[in-house]
Amino acid sequence: MNDSGVELLAADLSTDRLHAALRDPALASMNFLNEVANRFPKAISLAAGRPSEDFFDVDDLPRYLQIFCDYLTAEKGADAELIRRTLFQYGRTKGIIHELLARHLACDEGIDVDPESIVVTVGCQEAMFLVLRALRMDEHDVVLTVSPGYVGLTGAARLVDMSLWPVRENEDGIDLAHLVEQIEAVRAAGKRPRAFYLVPDFANPSGASLDLAARQKLLAIAAEHDLLILEDNPYGLFQAEDGQRLPTLKALDTSRRVIYLGSLAKTCFPGARIGFVVANQRVAGADGDSTLFADELSKIKSMLTVNTSPVAQAIAGGKLLEHDCSLVKANTREIQLYSRNLRLLLEGMGRRFPRGENHQVSWNTPGGGFFVVVTVPFIADDTALEYGASKYGVLWTPMSHFYGGRGGENQLRLSVSVVSPDEIEAGLDRLAMLIADLSGKEIPTQ
Repeated sequence: MNDSGVELLAADLSTDRLHAALRDPALASMNFLNEVANRFPKAISLAAGRPSEDFFDVDDLPRYLQIFCDYLTAEKGADAELIRRTLFQYGRTKGIIHELLARHLACDEGIDVDPESIVVTVGCQEAMFLVLRALRMDEHDVVLTVSPGYVGLTGAARLVDMSLWPVRENEDGIDLAHLVEQIEAVRAAGKRPRAFYLVPDFANPSGASLDLAARQKLLAIAAEHDLLILEDNPYGLFQAEDGQRLPTLKALDTSRRVIYLGSLAKTCFPGARIGFVVANQRVAGADGDSTLFADELSKIKSMLTVNTSPVAQAIAGGKLLEHDCSLVKANTREIQLYSRNLRLLLEGMGRRFPRGENHQVSWNTPGGGFFVVVTVPFIADDTALEYGASKYGVLWTPMSHFYGGRGGENQLRLSVSVVSPDEIEAGLDRLAMLIADLSGKEIPTQ
C-alpha cells in the first residue's frame, strides 16, 4: 500500500517481455555445465576448459605489479604521482598495455601492428561483443561461424541481434567449399555477410586446426568475397611438443582482412580478465577522413565497460615484461603439461578402444590445445552427462551444446587442461564403463 492506501503491484517480469536472447539455449549452456560440476564435486572432470592451476602463485602478483611500475618509470618517465594515478584512476579506454601486447604479437606471432590498433578488453568476450556490435548495421547483417563452434560467439551475436549462419567443419578444419556456398546463400537471401568467425588453431570444441594451404585459401576467399575474418586465438601457443606452430591468419594477412581476437586467459591467468582485439582496418568518414577501426570500437567500449581494470592490466603487463613480452617463454611449463596430458589421453583411448576391433567409438587426434572429440554409440546429451556423473563419477561436455541446431548428438568433448595423469587414467576408466553401459541402450531411469 502507498500513503494513499492504493495497493501497488510488484514489479515482476516475464521472459516474453525481455530480450529474446535470454530464451536462447546458448546463453544457458555454460550455467548448466557449471551447475552439473557443482552438484558432483567428487567426479573427475574431463569437461573443464580452464587453464591448469599447477603454476599459479599468489606471490607472483605483487612482483608483476612492481615490474610494471618499474617499466612506467624507466620507459615512460613516470613519476610516483603518475604511477599512482595510472593504477588507481579510470584509465585510457583502449588500454595501458597496448604497446606490450604489440611487442608480444611481433615476438610470438610475427604480427607487426601499430599499438594504437589494439584495444584491451575485459576478456576476449568483450572483444567479440564490440566487433559484432560495430559490424551490425541493421537486420540484414550476418556473421558466419564454424559449426560446431564456441558458444561465446553465439551468445554475443544473439545479444546484438545479429544472425548466425553456420559453416561446416571437416577433418581439415573448415569446409571451405561450404563457406563459399554459405556466403552466396546469404547474399541470395538479401542479406550481407559481414564476417566469418573461427578458431584456426586447436579449436574449441573440436580441437581442429587449419593447415597452411587452407589458411592461404581462406584469405583468398575473404578477398574475393569482400569478407572480414574474425580470428580467435586462445590456444595457438599450445602446440604439442612434437609439432610445428603455423602462422596465424593475421600474420599472413596483407590486406587487413583479419580482425584478431586475443586472450590472456589461458596464457596468463583468467582472473585478470584481459583480452584484446587488433583492429587495424581503416574506417572512412563522411568528411573524407579515416580512423582506425580500433578507435571506433573504443567508442562502444567507453559506453560498455568504460575501461579495462588498470590494476589487472598492470599485473598482466608485468608478466609480459618478465618474459621479454614472449608468452611462449612465459608458458614453457604449461605447454609441456598440456602436451603430455593430450598424449596420455590419446594413448589411453587407444588402449581402451583399440582401432580395428570394430568398436563403435572413435575420436580425433588434435596436434595441440585442450580438446578431443569422441564419437559414441549412444545419445551423449545432458541426461547422459548427469547419469555418468552420478553413477560413474566422470564429467564431459555434450557436443550438442556447440551447435546452433541439430548436430553432435553422438559426440562428447574431453578436455585435458586441469587433470593430472592419474586423473586421466581413472577418468578414462570411468568413461569406458559408461560407454559400455549405454552402448545401444536407453539411459536407465534414476
